[in-house]
Amino acid sequence: MDTQDAAAGAPPRQSMRREQFTFSGTGREYFGIWIVNILLTIVTLGIYSAWAKVRRNRYFYGNTRLAGGSFDYHARPMQILIGRIVVVAILIVYNVAATLDQRIGGVLGVVFLLALPWFVMRGLRFSARMTSFRNVRFDFTGGYGGAFLAYILGGLLTWGSLGILAPIASQWMWRYTLDNLRYGDRPIDCDPRLEKLYGQFVMPAITFVVGLVVVIVLGVTIFSFASGLGFDFEEFSSDFAVAGILAAIYAAFLPFFLLFVLVSLLYSAGARNVALSETVIDGQHLLASHIGRWRYAWIAISNFFATILTLGLARPWAAVRMSRYLASVTMLYSAGSLDDFFSTVKQSEGVVGAEYMDIEGLDFGF
Repeated sequence: MDTQDAAAGAPPRQSMRREQFTFSGTGREYFGIWIVNILLTIVTLGIYSAWAKVRRNRYFYGNTRLAGGSFDYHARPMQILIGRIVVVAILIVYNVAATLDQRIGGVLGVVFLLALPWFVMRGLRFSARMTSFRNVRFDFTGGYGGAFLAYILGGLLTWGSLGILAPIASQWMWRYTLDNLRYGDRPIDCDPRLEKLYGQFVMPAITFVVGLVVVIVLGVTIFSFASGLGFDFEEFSSDFAVAGILAAIYAAFLPFFLLFVLVSLLYSAGARNVALSETVIDGQHLLASHIGRWRYAWIAISNFFATILTLGLARPWAAVRMSRYLASVTMLYSAGSLDDFFSTVKQSEGVVGAEYMDIEGLDFGF
C-alpha cells in the first residue's frame, strides 16, 4: 500500500486523536546500570557487553511509553554474544588471509562488502522481532536486494555526489527500514517523498557553503597573519617543523570535520521528520515527528562534549537527554480507539518465539 494513498484514506490529522510518546528514564537511574555494565565488561574482557546491551535496551525500551503502554526488549544475551563471536571470527580470518596473501584478502574484502547487506537485513529483523509493544512483537520482512540498495548503493551515491544525491539515498534507507516493518499482523507503510527530503536538504546545504567560506577565510587570515609575523619553520629543528606542520594540518581539518558533523545532524533530523510523518500503521494511524533541527544538533553536540570533558561519566545523562527529547517530538495520530485497535492485532505468524536459536535468532551487531 502506498503511504500517500493510506494517508489520504485516513481521516485528516486535525480530526484524529493525538498520542504523545514519552520517555520516563532518568540519568541517575541509568547511571547505575551503565557503570555496572562498564565495569563488568572490562573485567570480563568484553564478554559481558552482550548482557550490557540487553540491560541497556530493556531500560530504554521499558521507559518509552505510548498511550499507556510501554515497549519491551526480549533478546537474550547469548544470542548477541554468539553473533558477535561469529563476526569476530570472520574478521580474524580476513586479517590472517590478508596478511598471508593480499590477493586473498582483497577477494575476501569484496565478499564481506557484498555480505554486509545480509548482516544489516538480519540485524534489522532481529531487532524488530525482539521488540514488542503491548505484548505484540514487531517483524521485519525486508530482503537482501533492498538492503544492498539502501546501504551500499545509497552510500556510494551519497559520497560519489558529494552529498547532492543524499536525499535519494535517504529515501531508499527509510523506505527499506520502515516500509518492511510489521506490527503483529498489521502492515506499516512508509514512502517519504523525494521533494520533501530535498526540501530538508536545502538549509544544511546552505549552512555547509556558508560555513565552508567562513572556514577558508579564517584559515587564509590566520596564515597571512602568521606570515606577517615572519614565522618560519626553517629556523627550528626538523622534528619541530614536522610537528608544527602536522599540528597545522589537524587544526585546518578540525573545522571542516565539525562543519560536516553539524550539517549531517541538521539533515538527518529533517529526514527523520519527513520519513516518520509519512509513515502509516495499518492504513489508519499516522506517525509524526517535529524535531527542531538546530535544537537537535545542539543536544547532540553538547552531549558529545559533555561526555568528553567528564571522561565518559556524563554518557548516561546524555543518552537519557537525547531519548527524552526524541520522544517529546514524536507522536501518533490515531483514527478511533487505540484500545480497540490493539485488541484486534494478532501476533505475526512469521515471528519465531523468544526461545529460537537458529541463524534467525542471532544478533550480528549491524
